[in-house]
Amino acid sequence: MTTLDQRPWCASGFEPVATAFAENFDKRGEIGASFSAFVDGHPVVDLWGGIADPASQRPWERDTLALGFSMTKGVTATCANLLVERGQLDPHAPVASYWPEFAARGKQSITVEQLLSHQAGLPVIEGNLSLDEALSWAPVVDQLASQTPLWEPGTAHGYHLRSFGWLAGEIVRRVSGMTLGTFLEYEIARPLELDLWVGLPEAFEPRLATLIPPPQEFRDLLRSLPADMWLGRATTGPSGHFNYDESWNERHLHACELPSSNGIGTARAFARLYAGLVGTGVDGRRVLSATTVQNAARERVRGADRILMRETAFGLGYMLPPTLAPAAGARAFGHAGAGGSVAFADPERGLACCYLMNHMRFDPKGEPRAHALVQALYACVDTINKREPQ
Repeated sequence: MTTLDQRPWCASGFEPVATAFAENFDKRGEIGASFSAFVDGHPVVDLWGGIADPASQRPWERDTLALGFSMTKGVTATCANLLVERGQLDPHAPVASYWPEFAARGKQSITVEQLLSHQAGLPVIEGNLSLDEALSWAPVVDQLASQTPLWEPGTAHGYHLRSFGWLAGEIVRRVSGMTLGTFLEYEIARPLELDLWVGLPEAFEPRLATLIPPPQEFRDLLRSLPADMWLGRATTGPSGHFNYDESWNERHLHACELPSSNGIGTARAFARLYAGLVGTGVDGRRVLSATTVQNAARERVRGADRILMRETAFGLGYMLPPTLAPAAGARAFGHAGAGGSVAFADPERGLACCYLMNHMRFDPKGEPRAHALVQALYACVDTINKREPQ
């Protein structure tokens, strides 16, 4: 594994990224954060700073972990696509061929591809589940298997904000015999030496940054959405248990497996994972082949999203531009996370990066902190490429 310095650093030519990172604290209200980037499999940026826990003033260290929220979906997509590469999972096959109970209520023809690209019509988890049931896996996947889609699958798409994790995770479990978190650990994280988990072991809990939720006004807005508006139920479901509040600092939400929402790691780990998807990978190791990545990152849907009510685009589980990050290249793929985080790879430029922080913000004009970092990174890469002999 590549040895990294024990202090924040940037390779020569990438100093503007460090400037943008510092400006996030000076001008954009950053509290604690990290940003990591790789180019052609080599680390070029590894930055961290600020406060990991405001109450104790614990600083953000090199090994500080943070919640990635929906960045987890990109990790889950990578697990599913690894099964595709191994010939164990066919994107064109019905989900029910791997998960027979899923065929109920007219879902027998929904394909794996449709499910991974948010076309299944199951963004809202119905029923009345206790928090213990929601965290114990089987009650949620059983509920989803018994539901009727909200629209005819394949005719529209809508962001399966929470349900994606249970749906995709159950497919991984049925095919591999392992939970998503276990599959990630043994098939990807350990081989690539990643500080990345879906289901955080208790021993690593002290390294976790404290989440700073968005303002109460934002949370009140979500709760005030009318019952017939799917966004609120998709965001907080099942049964309203998952709000963007201090509950995400509680151990039970770190220990369980929520493959849509509770991936925990360092920015370095998320970036290193994506670096393993492009070029020659990292340390000569690729997580997925170039052919698998090309197929996974191919656009499946683009247009009006029935949940988010704006244009979104998805591949085989991956979020695509411009949904992904406005400054990302046209061929980039990965996933953004609630509150501002983002991780992705760009095969055209051979880069991979991740921005991870603890201060959640929802800016209707776009996330300025991530945008500044990604924009600076691309400018550096493009400047260096122009200088190098072609």
